[in-house]
Amino acid sequence: MRTVWPMLVYRAAPVEWEGWFTLGVVLLALVAMIREMAGPDLIMMAALFALAAAGILTPEETFLGFANPALATIGALFVVSAGLRETGALEMTLGRLFGSERNERGALARICPPVAVLSAFLNNAPIVAMMTPTILDWARRRGLSPSRFLIPLSYSSILGSATTIIGTSTTLTLAGLMTDAGMREMGFFELAPVGLVFVVFGMAYMLLIAPRLLPDRKEPSEHLGEHRREYTASMIVEPDCPLINQTVEQAGLRHLPGLFLVEIDRLGRTITPVAPDNTIREGDRLVFAGVVSTIVDLQRIRGLVPATDDETPAPKTANHRLVEAVVSQSSPLVGQSIRDANFRTVYDAAVIAVHRNGARVPGKIGAIALESGDTLLMQGAPGFLRAHRNSPDFYLVSEIAESEQPRYDRAWIAILVLVVMVLCASIGPYPISIAAFLAIGALILFRCIDGRIARTSVDFSILMVIGAGFGIAIAMQKTGAAAAVAGLLGGAATSLGPHGTLALVYLSTLLLSELLHHNAAVVIMFPIAVATAELAGADSRPFVMSVALAGCAAFASPVTYQTHLIVYGPGGYRFTDFMKVGLPLDAICAVIGILLIPIVWPL
Repeated sequence: MRTVWPMLVYRAAPVEWEGWFTLGVVLLALVAMIREMAGPDLIMMAALFALAAAGILTPEETFLGFANPALATIGALFVVSAGLRETGALEMTLGRLFGSERNERGALARICPPVAVLSAFLNNAPIVAMMTPTILDWARRRGLSPSRFLIPLSYSSILGSATTIIGTSTTLTLAGLMTDAGMREMGFFELAPVGLVFVVFGMAYMLLIAPRLLPDRKEPSEHLGEHRREYTASMIVEPDCPLINQTVEQAGLRHLPGLFLVEIDRLGRTITPVAPDNTIREGDRLVFAGVVSTIVDLQRIRGLVPATDDETPAPKTANHRLVEAVVSQSSPLVGQSIRDANFRTVYDAAVIAVHRNGARVPGKIGAIALESGDTLLMQGAPGFLRAHRNSPDFYLVSEIAESEQPRYDRAWIAILVLVVMVLCASIGPYPISIAAFLAIGALILFRCIDGRIARTSVDFSILMVIGAGFGIAIAMQKTGAAAAVAGLLGGAATSLGPHGTLALVYLSTLLLSELLHHNAAVVIMFPIAVATAELAGADSRPFVMSVALAGCAAFASPVTYQTHLIVYGPGGYRFTDFMKVGLPLDAICAVIGILLIPIVWPL
C-alpha cells in the first residue's frame, strides 16, 4: 500500500507567514488532543479546514488525503473484518490464539508474536483491523479490559512490519523514493537484521514492562440505561459447540461481565451451584442471569443457542436478531403464559427471557404469566421491529445492536475470500486497495455479510483523522515549515561526525513521525538524510535506512500510525496513554537502531 507524495527538495529558505501559521495550527491541534478538548477526528478536521480557510491549501489539496488509496483500503478492511466477524471466521481462526488463557501476560504472549510474524508479510493495518473485534469479544467474556491488549496489538504489528519491505506503507514509500533517486533498490529483507532485534526487545518490553503502564478501563455500557436490565436466559449446548468437554473455567463462563451461570440442566438433573470444574456436555441447558449485552455475546458462540418458550433452540436464521419489547396494559398477552398465548406463532418471534420490576423472572420461559410492564427479550425476524413498533400490544420495541447470529455455515467462504485477497495483494495482479474492495464484493455475493451491516461497519471517525492528517502533512511540506525544522536539525548535525549525524537523523525522523503521519515524515526526511550524509562525507544508505526504521518505530502518538488509530476508540484510550507506553519503546528502538545501523550498513 504505497502513498505517493511529491519529492521535497532540501532548502534553507526562510519560513514565510504560511509556514509559521501551519506550525501554529499543528501545535494547537496536538495540544487539543493531549487535553482531550474534542475527539481526534473533530480536532484534525478543524486543523485541516483552518489551513484551507487561510488559503494555504487549495480545495484540491484539502481533500487530496481523502482520495488516498491508503484511506480507502482502511475503510474497505473494516468491512472485510465485519464479514469475518459475522460468519464467526475470526473466532474459528485468530480467536483460537487465546485458548482458555485468562492471565494477561499469557494472553499477550499468545497475541504479540504471531501478529508480529504476520505483519512482516502482510500490511499491518488489515491485521490490526481484523484482530481488534476478536480481542474485544475475548476480553469482554473474561471480564478484562480491552485497553490492556489493544496497544500491544498495534505495537506488535508495527515491530513485525519493520523486518520486510512490504510490512508497512512507510517502507514501501521510502523504497519508491530510493528508486526515484537512482539508489540501489531496497532488498526484501534488508531491514531484517535490525528489525528482528526490534521485535525481540519489543516483545520483552510488552510482556514485562508495558503491563505496568497500560490503562485498565472497563467498558461503561454495562452500567448505563437499558444495559442494566437483568434477565434469566437459557442456552442449549448443541453438538457443534466448541465448549463441549471443557470445564466451566476453561470455557471462560465463570467470570463473565454482568452475567452469572446459575445452573446446568442435564437430562432433567439440575447442577447448582455450578463449580469451576463442572464439565459442559452436549445437550446441556445452561441457565444464565445477567445483562443483555453479555447475553448477546453468548449467542455469538458457535453451538450455543438460546432456549425458547418450549425449551427448544431458537431459530438459527442468520437474519434473526434480538429485540426488546415492553408489554402494554391493553395487550392481550397480559395474564397469559407465553406458551398459552402462542407467542411464536402470533408474533413470529421467540421469547428467550423476561424482566419484571427491576428484577429477572426465574423459571421456565413458557410457563411465565405475563404482566403489564414486563420487558421481553426476543429473537425476532428482521421485520419484527417494523411490524410492531406502533403495535398497541407493546409500549416500546427496540432492537439490540449487533445481535445477529453469526453465519457459521459461511465461515470457510469468508476465510477463503481473505486468503485470496492476501494472495492478490502480495503476489497477484492487484494492490491491497483494489483487492480489499473485490473481497467486499465476494463477501456480499456469497452472503457472508449483508449491505446494511457492511455500511455500518466502517468507522468514519478513523478515516476522517487519517484523511485530515494527509492534508496537514501536505501543508507542512508546501509551506516549507517541515523542511525548515528538519533543515535546522540537519545543519546542526554536520559538526557531530558521521555517527553523531546518523543519530540525529534517526531522532529527527522519529520526532517528525510522532508529530506527522509516518509516511509524511519519511518523505520529508529522505532528502534531508541524503544531503546530511554528503555533508558528513559518509555513504547515504545507512542514513536512508535510519529514516526507514525510525519512520516505522514510532509508538508515542496515536494519530501518526493507522494501526494506532484503529485501536484508539475501541480501547477507550487517551492521547497520553500512547505517550506513557510508547515513549519507552521509542527509546529502546532508538538505542538499538543507532547502535546497529552503522554495523549493518557501514558509514
